[in-house]
Amino acid sequence: MQRATSRHNPRLREAARLVASARDRRKAGRCVLEGEHLVGVYWDRFGPPETLVVTDEALAREAARALVARGPERTLVVPAALFAELATLPAGVGMLAVVSTPQSSGAAAADFCLLLDDVQDPGNVGSMLRSAAAAGVSQVLLSKHCAFAWSPKVLRAGQGAHFFVDIREDADLPAWAAAYARTGGEVLAMVAAGGTGLYATALTGRIALAIGNEGAGLSAALAATATRRVTIPMPGGMESLNAAAATAVCLFECVRQRTGRVASRVSCP
Repeated sequence: MQRATSRHNPRLREAARLVASARDRRKAGRCVLEGEHLVGVYWDRFGPPETLVVTDEALAREAARALVARGPERTLVVPAALFAELATLPAGVGMLAVVSTPQSSGAAAADFCLLLDDVQDPGNVGSMLRSAAAAGVSQVLLSKHCAFAWSPKVLRAGQGAHFFVDIREDADLPAWAAAYARTGGEVLAMVAAGGTGLYATALTGRIALAIGNEGAGLSAALAATATRRVTIPMPGGMESLNAAAATAVCLFECVRQRTGRVASRVSCP
């Protein structure tokens, strides 16, 4: 372990830059994980972080000490006040890590996919990724104007889901969906009204579930590629659900119909 007391430490400066700038995160292919849970999940799936930053207060916790013990040569110990200048979460969290952003595998389109069309709220994107991982979705494709999947807010809301699904950003969703349909997959456009009822729709085959943002819904180009339009029944009188809530409802109806075959593949916190 190395102790750092100045914000001018090169590794701390890099961490601060990555926390502050989405542009720098994209350009460097790195992101910052905050908290022992996210750091631990990443380490188990992809190996050690490039840099681990921890406070003395955090080292009083057994979980933090266990992570540091796995890579002491990568660890910087800093005062809580200095940590607070870096992190987006309270200083009491006491741990962050700079890691290489996992890249998409580039695998062929899977049997169970989620398409996010211009979903701009980071909390919604993170929650959607969390539901997707829990439901056993293989691939999540995000359009160009979605929130950046590897931003601190999305990572926090995802709670480790990022490391269980294949995430593809800046995707041309209409082109991808049209190709998916040509190969026998179904593209289900989730719409607030006018579609086939969710619970009357067969969801056991190769499917890509398309969700739009709360204001505009799906783009016309993506909706035009859909093989079916599907609506969640809402007998209580509300016109729509929060996008993340609607995604969870739809994904777990898929799980119910698929008799647990997909859901048993992963265990997402």
